[in-house]
Amino acid sequence: MNSAASRRLLCCAAAAFFAVLPVAALGQASPTPTGEPEVLHGNNGSITEVGVLGRAEYRIDVPASWNRSLVVFYHGYSESPFRFRLDGSIGAQPEQMYKRGFAVIQSGYSETGWALQAGYSDTESLRRYFVKKYGTPRETFAAGGSMGGALTMITMELNKNTYAGGLNLCGAVGPSYVHLDRRFATRAAFDYYFPGLMGSLDPVPPNFEESEALRQKVLTALRAKPDAALAMRELMQLHSDVEVARAIGYFTYVIGDLQKKAGGNPFDNRNWIYTGTSVNTATDYALNDGVRRYAPDKPARDYLMAHYWPNGRLTKPMLALHTIYDPLIPANTLTLYASEVAHAGYADNLVQQYVHREGHCTFTPEEVGRAFDELLTWVHSGKAPQAGLLH
Repeated sequence: MNSAASRRLLCCAAAAFFAVLPVAALGQASPTPTGEPEVLHGNNGSITEVGVLGRAEYRIDVPASWNRSLVVFYHGYSESPFRFRLDGSIGAQPEQMYKRGFAVIQSGYSETGWALQAGYSDTESLRRYFVKKYGTPRETFAAGGSMGGALTMITMELNKNTYAGGLNLCGAVGPSYVHLDRRFATRAAFDYYFPGLMGSLDPVPPNFEESEALRQKVLTALRAKPDAALAMRELMQLHSDVEVARAIGYFTYVIGDLQKKAGGNPFDNRNWIYTGTSVNTATDYALNDGVRRYAPDKPARDYLMAHYWPNGRLTKPMLALHTIYDPLIPANTLTLYASEVAHAGYADNLVQQYVHREGHCTFTPEEVGRAFDELLTWVHSGKAPQAGLLH
């Protein structure tokens, strides 16, 4: 695809994303909570507020020594509605920003699952409600983990005038179809090795649920076929059968979630070439010859492309932090997005750092705080932090 065609596709994807946003999210209406919010005034002068805005629960935390700046924090993928309680925790990651004097707002989103559209629009409505009630912040930063990292990326691209910088924590950044097609292709490979075990892939049964019983069922099957289990571990670049069992169930749930939202199958593995199943290339030959290939439904594919294909126009600093070994969102996920940012001419506004740890989003709170400090220094001094290991 030539650069002109790429720009047209990115433009259309962004337009499609905006086209489905509620008017309130585009700044043309004043958001008002449904019912009376619950507000707790701390003895030290802090404020915590929870309520419902539109169809999304929300939480606002204003510290006693507020520095008049704001962090808009996006939570990650959730299979169940996100709830906030007045006596509940702010969360380990956003607490680091709060401790540094920042007010923090969080939307629970009006949709579960892969909720980029709802997450962006519900949070933008919450931000404008915050401004209306508490005043215009001196600076506003976006931050979030996992799917919340993707929402941080989207926010930095689509609302660049509002935000001074972004902190992407273990984020599923880049074009959504890339990592979601990978999950779909992985599940198709699993079906080749373990036919019928997980049920239909297109469509995923509407009543599919992740459960411990399902994970144990998959784990038992993996242990009964060690060569197939090895192939799946190598293909998924995972360390154990337990992680394969967890990931296959989760991937299947995500696939079903997107099929429902898109109104059909948005995924495509027809051109996917499977490699690395063992040191014997013959196992790759067998998988590629035998795996079932699926074509997407065009309207559903268009939905996936619109939710979301980044344009790379990252005009403000964004710091990304990842664990070296992440079983759900591999650490190299940011590579494609970094290329898009560079192609758009904004390579200097993206820095990738990592920590020596295994797991998805398993940062210590102190690491999140240090990364946020580096982002603040970058925004205020103009000097970007060093890519690589977070110090």
